[in-house]
Amino acid sequence: MKKYLNLFDLSQPVNYKTEILSGLTVALALVPEAVAFALIAGLKPLTGLYAAFVMGLVTSILGGRPGMISGATGAVAVVIVVLAKSHGIEYVFATVVLAGIIQLIAGTLKLGKLIRLVPHPVIFGFVNGLAIIIFSSQLVQFQDAAGNWLTGTPMYILLGLVALTMLIIYGLPKLTKVIPASLAAILVVFGIVALFGIDTKTVGDLASIKGGFPPFHIPNLPFSWDTLTIIAPFAFIVAGVGLIESLLTLNIVDELTETRGQGNKEAVAQGIANITSGFFSGMGGCAMIGQSLINVSNGARARLSGIVASVMLLVFVMFGSDLIELVPMAALTGLMIMVSIGTFEWASLRAFNKMPKSDVFVMVTVTLVTIFLHNLALAVLIGVIIAALVFAWDNAKRIRARKFVDEQGVKHYQIDGPLFFGSISAFNDKFDVLNDPNDVIIDFAESRVVDMSAIEALNKITERYNTLS
Repeated sequence: MKKYLNLFDLSQPVNYKTEILSGLTVALALVPEAVAFALIAGLKPLTGLYAAFVMGLVTSILGGRPGMISGATGAVAVVIVVLAKSHGIEYVFATVVLAGIIQLIAGTLKLGKLIRLVPHPVIFGFVNGLAIIIFSSQLVQFQDAAGNWLTGTPMYILLGLVALTMLIIYGLPKLTKVIPASLAAILVVFGIVALFGIDTKTVGDLASIKGGFPPFHIPNLPFSWDTLTIIAPFAFIVAGVGLIESLLTLNIVDELTETRGQGNKEAVAQGIANITSGFFSGMGGCAMIGQSLINVSNGARARLSGIVASVMLLVFVMFGSDLIELVPMAALTGLMIMVSIGTFEWASLRAFNKMPKSDVFVMVTVTLVTIFLHNLALAVLIGVIIAALVFAWDNAKRIRARKFVDEQGVKHYQIDGPLFFGSISAFNDKFDVLNDPNDVIIDFAESRVVDMSAIEALNKITERYNTLS
């Protein structure tokens, strides 16, 4: 396949066919996700679709991770749902704009490097929890409007179409890679349903996606301190959730593609995208790990796929809604189930007996918080805190003191290990102040004084020796 230079990054070659077909596949997968997340937030479907278009387009052009897909997400939806119900959609738009400004500032200040503080067990837990959420979110397709499980023929038809989709996605790459397997699966299932007139759920059963170009709209609300106090807490949470999910997704895509994205550049792009989304009637969002994995697994590596996905999504809304609403949900359900299977870190289960118990605890905790609270930022924060406390506890026990008295009668304490707030108690226990000679040397050549608590501990031990001398 002949390759050409990427118009947006002249250092990277891009396969136009792969990028365009992958972008089209992602666009199809974005439709039900954007609609569902908008409904979760208590907003109109077009609010989610507009957000997916704006977020996807801006981050694809400006972001620090080519090939990564952004759009309306559940993580943002669960944050703004309370605000949407209590104050209305105008406050949501203003919150999204403020969240974008916060993200823009964070990227400008190069705070994206803080993602390095997230340990690998936390990332494992985050990914596994997200995979389970993606899978469980598809189970609603096996229920009727009343929330009851389908039975009989409707269930068998749905299961058969989902299984066929998964089989094509799994098996087609072994035969040919001319067309992305996920796109082929959607087209085959769509064709079968249309050809045989099979009665099954379609995208149109969720809601109508027909609309126009996202209208420019300045949030209509009082520009006052009271307004700021209402939206600021939500904006900080949206900004934090968006950055955490985006930067973690960036790291995951980096590992899969064996390339390196730019975290700070991505943070700036996420900020600009959310600001633009708020002014163009969107609910905001962040990077989407599911759609990003679909894109990467299709072979897309450049910005073009994300641009195609967002533009095609808008084309669906403006011109192709009647056709897209006929796409069987079974095809998209099968696609997302395969994404969840591919997302889950199965290697983490095999490493259970090899990992330290503390790491296993962190990983399981993050997974459970992600699943049950659907709060990715909180899950990551809890994981980082637990990992940091475990690290502090382990290092607190590592401080040692080798003691000896030299020929001149001077007692030496050669300290080994870090001296910080956690190791102060063990440090103090090393000294025998009452029975030591008048001359004492504390040697820190193999140690390190880490924080203010350590300095204060040194001052106190010095005072004790001076008092008795």
